[in-house]
Amino acid sequence: MRKDKNITSYTSNELKAKRAKSLTDWRKVDAITDNELDDIIAADDDESGFSPDWTKAELVLPESKLSVNLRLDREIVEFFKGQGKGHISRMQAVLKAYVEAHQHHAK
Repeated sequence: MRKDKNITSYTSNELKAKRAKSLTDWRKVDAITDNELDDIIAADDDESGFSPDWTKAELVLPESKLSVNLRLDREIVEFFKGQGKGHISRMQAVLKAYVEAHQHHAK
């Protein structure tokens, strides 16, 4: 795999530590009333004049996933299971990243 100088890798413990260092005061956020939130949004220059038109909104449902019977090497399954709950989702993410990388090269 090619190294990209703009990509930084972290272990799961490093990511947990980074999340723990959040500077967000969640008690203060939770204490904001709806009216106060409306005032904060109204004062934001990026939101000024923004009024979404929901009359043209469309409901887009995700495609259902296809169930397949897949035989994998034991070491692959054990590796993903060893990372904890969600191993199937992680396998799916790896396969999806592979497909996306190869679709970009094919175009």
